[in-house]
Amino acid sequence: MVRTTKCFSETIMRLESAKYNPSLKLAIDISRAVEAPIEEIFIFD
Repeated sequence: MVRTTKCFSETIMRLESAKYNPSLKLAIDISRAVEAPIEEIFIFD
């Protein structure tokens, strides 16, 4: 996913541990990389 989204592996690790809020562009890139809607990957409050 790092190659597909063009972000650092540290960013992905921080996302997975809920220590980072992605930009809208990164959230869209991740949802496209895993072929799932943003709403299934991220919780927006």
